[in-house]
Amino acid sequence: MPALTLRCFAVLLGCAAMGAAQDPAHGIALFHKGEYAQAKAALEKAPAGEHQRVFLALSRAALGECKTVADDLGALFQKTSDADLRRLSGIAAVQCYVNLSRFDDALPVALRLKQLYPADADVLYQSARALMRSWNDVVFQMFQKTPASFRVNQLSAEIFEIQGRYGEAIQEYGKAIEKNPRALNLHFRLGRAVLMNSHAPEALEAARKEFEAELALNPGDAVAEYQVALILQAQQKGPEATARLERAVALNPEFPEALQGLAKARMEAKRPEEAIRLLEQVVRLQPSSESAHYALMVAYRNAGRREDAARQKATLDKLRKPPEGEFTEFLKRIGEKPPGSENK
Repeated sequence: MPALTLRCFAVLLGCAAMGAAQDPAHGIALFHKGEYAQAKAALEKAPAGEHQRVFLALSRAALGECKTVADDLGALFQKTSDADLRRLSGIAAVQCYVNLSRFDDALPVALRLKQLYPADADVLYQSARALMRSWNDVVFQMFQKTPASFRVNQLSAEIFEIQGRYGEAIQEYGKAIEKNPRALNLHFRLGRAVLMNSHAPEALEAARKEFEAELALNPGDAVAEYQVALILQAQQKGPEATARLERAVALNPEFPEALQGLAKARMEAKRPEEAIRLLEQVVRLQPSSESAHYALMVAYRNAGRREDAARQKATLDKLRKPPEGEFTEFLKRIGEKPPGSENK
């Protein structure tokens, strides 16, 4: 008698047992009811097959036997030809590997699951869980094994940044720089933390010095050049800021923020055609950027190119139009404004 497939079993759940004690479907039904010990016993007696092997492994994992069944689940994930069984065995394999702190085994399975089932909530949850647990494990090892390393201070600073504790982040970045003054990215991160903590004149100057220090180590850092330009603008040093924006664009011709900043400087200098060329590049790089389309629309108008300005206005209107669909209707019912409707 042929074994029922999982999909067939789900549809024909009310069918006669057909020798329930020997049929994998009986064990599968017990598994779905949460009777894992009974499911394991039934599946151990059932004829060998793909469904029998997967659900036996799942039952054993549910009973806390991950240590002995994790590799079986991993192998089943690699070998099974049935998409549903592959998904189930992969998710269970990731759960077991994570529970056993075998992150080097969990992560490849999690990444493959994401490729196979990119919109599956369970797959994404287990992938996130595996990544977070792996991160926590590595961080713990780092603090235990290399407590005096500048990387510990850097990592502490980054964690403080995420928590919005910028004063403490500044202190930790300072300690990291003291230990390794030539490490790339530390001065940049410190400068950014200073700006996040305060925009007072003295903070702007302190941040600028950090970005300049980063550029001394890495002259090709377009983002650091851009940050210096923004600070110079805030300090009312327009010509110097423009020169740094030009430098940032020269270093990275596809840097949208620097291109748009330079376009604004060109507009202020009454050089609209140059501004238009820069903004056209920005909208190619970021076609959904409302600010870029708006700036380009204004530039076209100032240059007397009314038809081009009208086209940009039409594009901008489309971008600002609230989305339609079930979620929008839901927001309307609960009294919330859909995204983009604030401008209506």
